[in-house]
Amino acid sequence: MKNNNQKWFIFSMMLIAANLRLPITIIPPLLHTIEKYLNIPNALMGLITSIPLVAFAIFSPIIVKIAKKIGNELTVFLFFILLISGSYLRIIPAIWALFFGTILVGIGIDSGNVLVPAMIKDRLPTKIPMGTALYTMSMLLIGAIGTALSGIFISKISLGSTLAILSALSIIALIFWIPNLKSNSREKSNKKEEIPNYKTVWKQPVGWFITLYFGLQALVYYSLITWLPSILESHGVSTLTASNTLTVLQISGLPCSFIVPLMASKKNGRIFLNTFLIIGYVLGPLTFLMDITNTSTLMITSILIGFGSGIAFNEAIYYFTNKTTNPYQTAEISGMAQSSGYLLAAIGPVFFGFIKGLLNSWSSVLILMALFSVLLVTSGIIINNHASIKE
Repeated sequence: MKNNNQKWFIFSMMLIAANLRLPITIIPPLLHTIEKYLNIPNALMGLITSIPLVAFAIFSPIIVKIAKKIGNELTVFLFFILLISGSYLRIIPAIWALFFGTILVGIGIDSGNVLVPAMIKDRLPTKIPMGTALYTMSMLLIGAIGTALSGIFISKISLGSTLAILSALSIIALIFWIPNLKSNSREKSNKKEEIPNYKTVWKQPVGWFITLYFGLQALVYYSLITWLPSILESHGVSTLTASNTLTVLQISGLPCSFIVPLMASKKNGRIFLNTFLIIGYVLGPLTFLMDITNTSTLMITSILIGFGSGIAFNEAIYYFTNKTTNPYQTAEISGMAQSSGYLLAAIGPVFFGFIKGLLNSWSSVLILMALFSVLLVTSGIIINNHASIKE
C-alpha cells in the first residue's frame, strides 16, 4: 500500500510541478499581442513576468506558516484553486483582469515552489534524487512545451482561447492531487514532540548564500525568457524563430534534472557543472551582443544557455534538500530562498526593460546579465565548500 501511495504521489506531484512555470512561460510569445490587444505601454510589459516573482517573494514565508498549521498537501490544494482562478481571470480582455489574475497565478504557483521539495524529502526519504529530478524535469519540460504551443496557438486562435487551453492542465493537476489529501501531514505537524528543535536557517550564513544563489539564477532565467524574443527580433530574427529558440533554451535544461543530483556531490562532477554553468550563463548571453541570425548558431547558443540554466536551477533545488538535515529545515530554506530570492529576481525583467528603454540598446542588458551570472557561480562555489545547515 505504501508503495502505491508513493507512486501516486510521484505522478500527481509531477502534474503539480508541470504548472509551476507554465503560466509564466506561455506569456513571452503573447507579449506583442497583449500589448496591441490591451494597449499596454511597453514599459509595463516586464511586469507580467515580475508580478509572479514578487508574489513568490511575499507569500513564500506565509505559505510555510500556513502549511505548518493545515498540512502541506492541503495547502497546495487550496492555493492551486487560486492559480486556476487567476489563469482564467486573465482571459477577460481588461488590464485589471490580466494583472490581478497574474497576482493570483503567482500566489498559487508559490505553494508548489515552496512545499513540493519538502514533501519529496518527507514522502520519498530514500528516493530524494529521483523525486527531485522528476519534479524539476516536469517543471522545465511542460514550461518549454507551453512556450512552443503558445507561439503556435496565438497565430491561429485568439488570445483568450490560447490562455484557456494552456491553463487547462492546472485543473487536471488539482483533480489528481485530491487523493494526497488523505495523507495530509497536518496530524504530524500538530504533534509538537515530532517537530525537532533546530536552528533557523535565517541566522546561518549558508542559508543566505543559498538564497542569493537561488535569486541570481531566477533573475537571469526570467529576464532571458522575457526579453530574449525581443533581443532576437531586434537582430532581424523572425517571431517564430525567436519563439522556437526560447523553446529550445528551456528544453535544453531537462537533462540537468538527472545530471545535477548525480554529479553535484562529486569533485569532478562539480568541475563539470561549474564549467558548463560558466559557458551557458556567463558567456551565453554575451553571444547575443553579435547580430546572430543564423538558425543553427542560434540553436547551439540556446542549447548551451539552456543547459546552464538547468544546472543553476537544479543546483538550487539540490541545496534545499542536501544542505538541510530534516523536512522542516527544507521547507524553511525553500521559503527563505524563494522569498528573498524571488524578490531579487523580480527586479530583473523590469530593470532590464528600463535599461533597454533608457539606452535604446540591448548590449548593456546582456553585459549586466553576464555579471550577475559571475556572482551566481561565485556563490555556488562558496555553498559547495560550506558545511550543511546546522540542526
